[in-house]
Order: sequence, then structure tokens, then C-alpha cells
Amino acid sequence: MLKVAQAVIVEGRYDKLKLANILDTLIIETNGFGIYKDRQKLDFIKKLAAERGVIILTDSDKSGRQIRNYIADVLPKDSFVHIYIPQIYGKEKRKTEPSKEGTLGVEGMSEAVLLELFEKAGVQASHSENPNPVTNYDLFELGLSGAPNAKEKKRALLKALSLPDFLSTSSLLSYVNSTMTRDEFINLSKSLPC
Repeated sequence: MLKVAQAVIVEGRYDKLKLANILDTLIIETNGFGIYKDRQKLDFIKKLAAERGVIILTDSDKSGRQIRNYIADVLPKDSFVHIYIPQIYGKEKRKTEPSKEGTLGVEGMSEAVLLELFEKAGVQASHSENPNPVTNYDLFELGLSGAPNAKEKKRALLKALSLPDFLSTSSLLSYVNSTMTRDEFINLSKSLPC
């Protein structure tokens, strides 16, 4: 698994699932053109770009280019990297028909091709692991999941970290493990008002 310093922006959940198998980083999906109406998500992408940089990885079709350009236009030029997938004709396994343009998207690329694209782009990456990451069990122990008031406590944590409330648990863990130590996270969680 390749540990990437920047957050990765993709179009949809299947792209995110594909990359989650090969990358250790925060992956944010735009929900396709949904990003145009989702101010909170766009603001979060801006925050990530300022804090750690982002990688924009969309499909090579017309829709992917439009989404890529929309995001790139609102970010400072030195805060993002573009990674472009090759234009390969075919159909993703889960689909019954090819896309409108007949090309494979991010989800249709092989893991080897995707890893090569990241390497060629020269993104900040390493193969090292966080020796003591925050885990789902830690969230449970701290009352952030599986507890009667877990939802409220998680919401308070997201607010304390200036993170949007749409963030999934796995995205929260990814963000936390790349921005603070386990001890810092535990101390913050214990200081929450809930």
C-alpha cells in the first residue's frame, strides 16, 4: 500500500473503493457534478489543499474534465497535482454497457497502472506505516462510536477539528492519522464537552 501525503479527489464511490485498496490517504469523492452544489465539500477540499495539498484524479471523459477544471479553478495553483488516467476503451466490470464515450474510468484502471501514474506524477509518497495509528477500536473506547451519545460526540470532534459533518468514520481516521499523533487525538477526544 502506498502512503500518500496529499488527499486524493475522485468523482465517485467506485473510484474511491478502487484507490482505497492501493493508497493509504484521505480520498474524497465529488459525487460527480454534485460538487457544484455542495459548498461544504468544496470548502473542505480547499482546506485540504491548504493543509496538505490534493491530487485531482478524475476520469478522462468530458464529465471528468469538467469536474477537474471546476476544482482546479478554485484552488491555489501550487496546492494541487493533476493525475490523468490513460484513455483506454472498454467497459468496467460492474457495468452492463460502456460509458457514453466508451472509455474506462478510474475504477476500470488496473492497480499497476494507477500506482505507475502516482509514481510518474512524483507525488509525496512513502511505504512507511504509522506505528501507532488511531483505530476504530479507539473511537469505540472514546465513545465516538457504538455509544448512546456517539453521534453528538463525533459531531463535536468534527467541529473541534474544523471538519465537515459529512466525513465518514474511515475518512476521519485517515485525516486524524495524517495530521496528529494518537496521544493528541485521545487528549482532544477526552476534552470534548459531550
